[in-house]
Amino acid sequence: MTALRPFLALVCTCALTCAGEVVPTGAGSYLRGLPDGAKGPPVKPFVVEGVTGPVPTNTWWSSLAWLPLSETMFPHPFSVKATKAGLELNYPGAHLGANKHAIVGMGGYDLVLGHSNVATFGEARVAGWSDFFVTTRMGEAGRGLTATFGHGSPFVYADYAGGEPVVLFKSPPTVIAGDGRSPTLVVKVADSIYGLYAPSGSTWSGLGSARLSAQTRGQTYFSVAVLPDDKPSTLELFQACAHNHVTGSQATWSYDPKSAKVVTRYAFRTVAKQGSDTGTLFALYPHQWRDAHADFTGHRYGSVRGPMKLAKGSSFESTALLPPLLPALPVAAAVDRAQLKKHLAADLAGTPQLAGDTYWLGKQLGKWATLLPIAEQLGEPDAAAECERRLKTALENFLTVRAPDGREKKSALFAYEPNWGTLIGYPASFGSDQELNDHHFHYGYFLHAAAELARRDPAWAQRWLPMVRLLVRDIASADRRDPLFPYLRCFDIYAGHSWASGHGRFGDGNNQESSSESINAWYSLLMLAEVIGDQALRDQAAWLLSTEVSAIEDYWFNVHGDLFPRGYPASVVTMVWGGKGANATWFDANPQSIHGINFLPVTGGSLYLGRYPAYARENHTALLGELAAFRVERKKGTVPPNSPLDHWADILWMQQATFDAAGAKANWAKRPPNFKPEAGNSFTQTELWLQVFDAFGTLDTSVTADTPFAATFTKNGKRSYVAWNLGDKPITVTFSDRTLLICPAKEISFK
Repeated sequence: MTALRPFLALVCTCALTCAGEVVPTGAGSYLRGLPDGAKGPPVKPFVVEGVTGPVPTNTWWSSLAWLPLSETMFPHPFSVKATKAGLELNYPGAHLGANKHAIVGMGGYDLVLGHSNVATFGEARVAGWSDFFVTTRMGEAGRGLTATFGHGSPFVYADYAGGEPVVLFKSPPTVIAGDGRSPTLVVKVADSIYGLYAPSGSTWSGLGSARLSAQTRGQTYFSVAVLPDDKPSTLELFQACAHNHVTGSQATWSYDPKSAKVVTRYAFRTVAKQGSDTGTLFALYPHQWRDAHADFTGHRYGSVRGPMKLAKGSSFESTALLPPLLPALPVAAAVDRAQLKKHLAADLAGTPQLAGDTYWLGKQLGKWATLLPIAEQLGEPDAAAECERRLKTALENFLTVRAPDGREKKSALFAYEPNWGTLIGYPASFGSDQELNDHHFHYGYFLHAAAELARRDPAWAQRWLPMVRLLVRDIASADRRDPLFPYLRCFDIYAGHSWASGHGRFGDGNNQESSSESINAWYSLLMLAEVIGDQALRDQAAWLLSTEVSAIEDYWFNVHGDLFPRGYPASVVTMVWGGKGANATWFDANPQSIHGINFLPVTGGSLYLGRYPAYARENHTALLGELAAFRVERKKGTVPPNSPLDHWADILWMQQATFDAAGAKANWAKRPPNFKPEAGNSFTQTELWLQVFDAFGTLDTSVTADTPFAATFTKNGKRSYVAWNLGDKPITVTFSDRTLLICPAKEISFK
């Protein structure tokens, strides 16, 4: 969830609305344009003339498109900010700080990239973008500068019009290489080293002052680099690449079901402004370099994500492993079926919530989608039919603009906002309308519901899939030429994870809190793809899920124990920001929220939480200690420090079960009579999860399978194998230890 932040006074607070046109799509429909009175983004994208197509949101550089001048952006190793004076550059990794609240980099700026004939820039507009780079134009087309920068690049590239490069400092920098007659200067600012690269034949003036000016003799290109050190070999390495400007970046992926591996290839397109070399330098994040094929130089940069390793060339590859997944855990022989049936009846008792905003209704959809396959396994056709009825009623209502009597609705619908190229669900929640926050969180629940309905009723899928695919395209369009939606809206290809804020207008950049709800979106997308037999969508979803799980394990959880600074005592970063990692939520200081928000919803897509049982234990142990301290400090003795968990306890016990199922079951058995599960969870799902982990043991991640939906457990030296065939033909699943499991069509098998 992302909190709403008031727009600055310069931004109009009225929504850009228009009367919507009904667009029939399959059995459903949506509005093109917003419903009368509905709120949408209050500004249009700040782009230069001629830029066409949907503008990305939810990116590390979003504030550049939402503001006349940006907030701080964090491509790493740089931080960058468009200001009135020019483009501020900083190396936050030069000094990293940490305490119990956050991991932070050095703030402020080291230098400003300015213009000899522009004293004040009124705006910086987006001039173009590629997969992990962006270009901005500051000033007018004939009198300003165009700057390109991106993830992993130690360079910022500039092109000037109507003037020459000026580099501004807070105080005179120390020149450690070059002089006024050389085109290149290497300067030291505090503890950071920068290379200033003017074209061949250029000279410099202002040495000894805080304003350095390049005389470029009519040449318009320029670049700045942050250097890992000032060794002669390093200066030579950077000089060789300094004028090879990156003009494009692209990532491609592949998924191999037999090995359960996804491979991402990151490519850089360069143009040599002088010389014949075409290579560049790029720094890899930890989730990339852990299993990478790259030409590493041996240099490193500091960052709030951990050390970034420098490589050279025009591309590199990184590999990740698809984690174990299941549509639902198996109702095995050791499971108490009578108890599960009792819980199922209780979970479906009463009047269901069939309407609401996209988040809170979404959580109900997710709950029923989780219950449906359990009801089927239990042989409870009436309960399964009730889950199906609820899912169809709520989902079909939202996927249709008109009510059953033909009247056009004003809520419980989706509307396409053309200025930003996005599908907004109304009623909205947590700024999903005005700020375009959290679409992947919200729509992931809708996709889970659609996947379950498509699995159970293929005819339903035929009718409603066109509308469902619009939701997919809004959060994860895989078409760079999609006329309606930006490419992979929420997912940051290079950072390896999603961003929740649509606008990114924060001093610490963009952010994402509930990483687990992001995984829920990709898990649901993968289920849907398997059910409808869309191999391209399956491969994309497998890539998104595998990559983001790897990033979560590094940047949220630090499962390897080698990334969090010593001064950061917490076991989890709850919110990953561009410029920091925070041990906090948007909504609550309770440690149960701080830990639980990165676990929920717990589904068959949450098994990755148990990939590292030792870390899972560490996380839970830290939770108990933090909660005891919280109760002493905040509750003032009204709750004994070591009292049982009392908020989202079911979610937290399910996480505990991944390493200590017996302990989790004992805690569950002692829950109070008036206990209520977390809003998106159920008694049935909790009971089944705890019993399966108790019967089967912990995950055995040394064994993979040649199908996405499979898992292996181990207990007392004995392995248990589970696979779910979502297709319409029987298959034989082969596990990497050569175990075979025959799976009938659309059924779960285990042994």
